[in-house]
Order: sequence, then C-alpha cells, then structure tokens
Amino acid sequence: MIAIFGGTFDPIHLGHINMAQQCVQQCQLDTLYFMPCAIPAHKAKPGISNEHRINMLKLAIDDNPHFAIDYRELNREGASYSLLSLEELRAENPAAPIMFLIGMDSFNSLDKWFKWQEIVKLCHIVVYQRPGQHCQVSGELAAYKENAVTEQLSQLQQAPAGKLFFLNGLQVNAASSEIRKKLHLNNDIAELLPTNVSHYIAQHHLYQTDE
Repeated sequence: MIAIFGGTFDPIHLGHINMAQQCVQQCQLDTLYFMPCAIPAHKAKPGISNEHRINMLKLAIDDNPHFAIDYRELNREGASYSLLSLEELRAENPAAPIMFLIGMDSFNSLDKWFKWQEIVKLCHIVVYQRPGQHCQVSGELAAYKENAVTEQLSQLQQAPAGKLFFLNGLQVNAASSEIRKKLHLNNDIAELLPTNVSHYIAQHHLYQTDE
C-alpha cells in the first residue's frame, strides 16, 4: 500500500505530524510519504524557498521510521497538480492501493480541484478532520461521498482506488497560515511546531517579512 500526504508544509507543524501519525496508525501503514508541492494550484506560492521547507520537513520527520519524502512535485516544472503525481504513482504501481491523505477543508473543496473525478479513480481519499471542521459537500462531490465512503480499512487494502475513508483520532488545531501570521508578529508559537523546526525558523529568521 502506498500513502502520500501532499501540501506546501509552509511551515511543517504539529498538526501535520499528528495528521500523518493518525493515518499511519489507523490505516496500518509501513510508510507515509510527505509530498511537498512546488507551485500550489489552489493557494499562494510559498513565501520561503523550497530548500527551507525541505530542511524543516526533514527535521520534523527524521525520528519517525514510518515517514519519508517524495520529491516529485519539486522536481517537476509548472503547477503541482495532484492529478499528475497520482498518474505517475499509478503508472509506477499499476495494482497497488494508493491512499491520498487530505484535510477536511481540502475535501470540502475537492470538486474545485483540477480533474477531481480522475483523481478519485486513481487513489483512495483519506480525510483528516481538524477541530471545528465539518464535512460540507453537495452536488457531484456529495454523490461521490455517498458511493465511496467506507469504515472498513480492508476495502482500501483490497482495491487499488475508489474508496473514501475518514480518520477519527486525536485532533490538533494548527494551521500554517495562522502560524505564519503569528511568526510575523513575533508571537510565541512553540507549542505548534516541532522543537527543532522552531529553532530552525529562529536561526534563519523565517517569516519575519511580508510574504
């Protein structure tokens, strides 16, 4: 089984780490690949360099044997469309189950993603819910949810794609956008970041200027 967790990770925070840990535990994964994007298709481009984002990501996951990094989107030119990465992964692994971990906010807007109907044919969607978030879908996305949702992990393990699974574990309320704002205002956010990531940000004076 292949599992990927895409995002800007700008910066990587304890919410990301918890989300990944919940996915590894509940989905019984050997490895979860963090897949940092270069040019997001649905949000502003990161305000810091890819090098800084990768360095922080490495620091955050270094002590977890279940975590690894997939660099394909950083190595590709143009917008980091999830569809392209999933097509590559499927070509590399024709029959393997592929799990794509996203947050509830991303799932609620999945029907705005580039060719989302193709995405859900290439992988299983695994959704993590942050505190205060709820599933709010309609139209085609609601129809997909009704047809694809399952509470049985075995259904994800036995098919290469097509299912929807909601995680139901510990929740950590952290968002990169809010962390960047607090860092810019010199507010204390140590409780939201891995300690070594917090030290790296301070050492390199990241997020101190307007993005």
